[in-house]
Amino acid sequence: MLDSLAQVGELPVILLMGALGLVMLFDAVPLLGVLVPGDVAILAAVAAGRPATGAATVAAVVAGCVAGWSLSFLAGRLYGDRLRHSRIGGWIGESRWAAAESVLRSGGGRMVLIAPFLPVLNALLPLAAGGLRMSYRRFLGCATVGAALWAGLYLALGTASRSLAGLLPGSPLLVTMAVGLALAGVVLLGTRRRLRALTGVGQPS
Repeated sequence: MLDSLAQVGELPVILLMGALGLVMLFDAVPLLGVLVPGDVAILAAVAAGRPATGAATVAAVVAGCVAGWSLSFLAGRLYGDRLRHSRIGGWIGESRWAAAESVLRSGGGRMVLIAPFLPVLNALLPLAAGGLRMSYRRFLGCATVGAALWAGLYLALGTASRSLAGLLPGSPLLVTMAVGLALAGVVLLGTRRRLRALTGVGQPS
């Protein structure tokens, strides 16, 4: 794995960002996204990239996420009910479908904006938004801002971790990813608690 990541790090910036955008597109797809560690991909790109690629990293993440969420939104608009009652819908679970619709009805675009910070729901909310006939223009604006905030957070964490990697033993790439994930766990835990308190997501009804 380390050799593979090292090879990825040697790619030209445009190819590295293209690969990152593709990973983020898959990460935004329901079910498939569970198997794709988007946060790890961002940290690996930051660790393997150059200091000047920060803006490109954010752009690649936003483009990939918005593309994946837009496809899910379209699928929800066209096939929402059929997907919900299909085998795929059964794998997702009726309770998760209901939770996604509930938070969208109560929070609307605000919930799409903070979706990247809410695991599982982040991939379901675009499907639900399409099924509930939310305006795509509104969805796109909120999704873009939310993806940019999420990407910016991981870019900051990755940059800080890369600075610390020089002071710690081991591969700079792996140390950057490990420290970044540890910092992200602490930061996102507090963030998710605040978001759940404000929106009621995950709170007993």
